[in-house]
Amino acid sequence: MFVTIICLIVSMIIAYLLGSVNFAVIITKAFAHKDIRDFGSGNAGMTNVLRTLGKGPAALTLLGDFSKGLFAVLIGRALFTFVAQMPDFFIGDYLCAFCGLLGHCFPVFFGFKGGKGILVSAGALIALSPVSFLCCLAAFLIFMAATKYVSVGSIASAVTFPVAILISRLIGGFAHPFAEAAMALLIGGIVIFMHRANIGRLIRGEENGFGKKKRP
Repeated sequence: MFVTIICLIVSMIIAYLLGSVNFAVIITKAFAHKDIRDFGSGNAGMTNVLRTLGKGPAALTLLGDFSKGLFAVLIGRALFTFVAQMPDFFIGDYLCAFCGLLGHCFPVFFGFKGGKGILVSAGALIALSPVSFLCCLAAFLIFMAATKYVSVGSIASAVTFPVAILISRLIGGFAHPFAEAAMALLIGGIVIFMHRANIGRLIRGEENGFGKKKRP
């Protein structure tokens, strides 16, 4: 038990620090010598990088943010499997995903002002449940295409996350489907909370539609 607790603490710290590496800020400073949070929507995320700097920097941001969510879970899982000898420690997987998301949204390296967590959550989700990842991706693409708002697609995918986890776990005969769904609900809830400004703009009709690019 002691080894498991140590592995859990270490993996959560690693996940948070990985999440705190904000690629939107780093890449924008590298390409434009500016802070992405001072331009466009003010969000340190891929969509704002796309509108501000274009496809190349946005693609790098996508790759970086997605990868850190994936590795936050995989590194923790490796510790649980090979050090703690608990390969099926699903609670640890979700806590690592949660800490990676917190790091992205509130990065210690960038004044605790980060992004909204869609890509880092997607990276974590593909490690947690590839089937649920595909369901969330489908929800994102459908709602974004239908409304032309990235934020609507993001919120739809966050809502889909716990539902997809619950259904896939029930069908797959997993031991703790409702516990996993509850943890997925927490992660999805944080993503929705981080989009509260977007929700306000959508209600007021002020949200920027997909494809509009702003430059610093």
